[in-house]
Amino acid sequence: MATVTLDNLRKEFDNGRIVAVDDVSFEVADGEFVTVVGPSGCGKSTTLRMMAGLESPTSGTIRFDDEDVTDVHARKRDVAMVFQNYALYPHKTVRQNMAFGLRMSTDLSKDERHARVAETAEMMGIEDLLDDKPSELSGGQKQRVALGRAIVREPDVFLFDEPLSNLDAKLRTTMRTEIQRLQNELGITSIYVTHDQEEAMTMGDRLAILKDGVLQQVGEPKDVYENPTNEFVGGFVGSPSMNFVDVEATGDGGSVTLSNDDGFSYALTGDVARRVSAVDARALRLGIRPEDVRVADAGEGIEATVDVVEPVGSDNYLHLDVAADFIARVDSDVEPTVGDTVEVTFDQSVVHLFDATDGDALLSDATKREVPA
Repeated sequence: MATVTLDNLRKEFDNGRIVAVDDVSFEVADGEFVTVVGPSGCGKSTTLRMMAGLESPTSGTIRFDDEDVTDVHARKRDVAMVFQNYALYPHKTVRQNMAFGLRMSTDLSKDERHARVAETAEMMGIEDLLDDKPSELSGGQKQRVALGRAIVREPDVFLFDEPLSNLDAKLRTTMRTEIQRLQNELGITSIYVTHDQEEAMTMGDRLAILKDGVLQQVGEPKDVYENPTNEFVGGFVGSPSMNFVDVEATGDGGSVTLSNDDGFSYALTGDVARRVSAVDARALRLGIRPEDVRVADAGEGIEATVDVVEPVGSDNYLHLDVAADFIARVDSDVEPTVGDTVEVTFDQSVVHLFDATDGDALLSDATKREVPA
């Protein structure tokens, strides 16, 4: 296995007029599973293709362990890549598709190749499909073949480029679990690109979040969820997305009020108030996750009108007029009628605050350490 290190990686297109990846640096430890996530066009697939050797960086370096592979041809990198569109040869059988990489990149005999293919096919549960052509397979079976073709090579690094995007929701969940099981079993260093933040959160040991080619945050899923480094990360990670309210902070010392001209008002006290008082920004964006919003008794919360009630099984999503796209995720037995006035509240310990100008988080762990109690 290998440790993969990206150091100040940059990729330009069209003579520098388009910067797809801008100064990206992070490390994937030996045997680690890292998901790279972000919206379409953020540079995640370009980053993966540079790791594979399919794109050449404009600047920066890529290392596998201590070896600089930045300019090494793709065929000479010990990586296996699984693509979104399966990339199977239509005229070859499953057996031939899985064996092709071995024939091109190893000195194994034909019998040795077939033995390894048979072993991997059994691991993937596709041993009965070895003589079929891709046109005879379902989408899930094709993806298993594509995974098997990567596994059979026993590479140092697995690269996954949105491999489940073409599958239906139920099959995506099944294959997601299967990929995790295989990676845990094989212990191969894996980088998995996806635009699906739920996929990224549930699969990765750590996730790296990109926006417009710039790395926003790298961390364990729980830490990124609870401590987003900026408003973009806070809004991108989590479903439903984090609620945001434009507010101004007034007061200092032991009490700070967050309010706006639309009648929103929320009081902070104690340590949280002191930390807010210590920052320069007065124009803020308050962030609160839908699952942290609860319906309060009369006189104990913020008044809001129910615009939509969206039942989703064990929960109801209440769309409220507190701000644009403001959602409260509540138990299914909380069933107000559209047009009702309710009061909602949340605990200040789960409040996120972001600078309204640059979106940076203002209640980060670093801020907590710097401000005296």
